[in-house]
Amino acid sequence: MGDVKRIAVFGTESTGKTTLAQRLATYFGEPWSPEFVREYWEIRDGKIGPGDLGTIALGQMANEDLAHSLARRVAFCDTELITCTLWNEVLFPGEGPGWVRTEAEARARDFSLYLLCDADVAFAPDPQRCFPEATARERARGLWRDAVVSRGLPFVEIRGDWAERERTAIAAVERLLG
Repeated sequence: MGDVKRIAVFGTESTGKTTLAQRLATYFGEPWSPEFVREYWEIRDGKIGPGDLGTIALGQMANEDLAHSLARRVAFCDTELITCTLWNEVLFPGEGPGWVRTEAEARARDFSLYLLCDADVAFAPDPQRCFPEATARERARGLWRDAVVSRGLPFVEIRGDWAERERTAIAAVERLLG
């Protein structure tokens, strides 16, 4: 059967990552891992600082690893550790434990595919979201895109309306799985 593949549903906030990860998991009958920081935010009543990055990273890795352990062919991850480092740099530049960056770089190589969600959909307000303005969303989209391009990670851009996004993602996963 071969190795279980990891796919990251990746991109800045409010780009449909969670919905897409859930839909892909349902379509392929495989597990998905939620983005840990959303749960952590609730536990901490939104009070998150640079000292929390290590805890967030450990939770994110645990969610990803659990989904991977339950998968037969593929595990879908609602974001991954590079996202933790990107948000840390945006919100708390130069702070946070260095091991998280090192681990993020190493774990990125374990992903077979990144589904890079574009910010071309309407922003959905949420207390956990920071940048609703079009210029800020475009800047963030660029940061996330540069993260995969600069590392030479395999990715497919996910754009368009929700149906098109889902079709593009399913086709990319089917190509990967052969």
